[in-house]
Amino acid sequence: METIRAIKPGPKPKTDEGKDDRRQRVTPDNKPKHPSLKPHVHKPKD
Repeated sequence: METIRAIKPGPKPKTDEGKDDRRQRVTPDNKPKHPSLKPHVHKPKD
């Protein structure tokens, strides 16, 4: 019987001090590159 294994992510990016970065985040400098999501509009039922 085969076992199912999860896909492991690659190595995390290093910070300027050489430590592992804990999470990906959008800095204020990069905010224009990441527009916010459009509001979700529900269609009326027929």
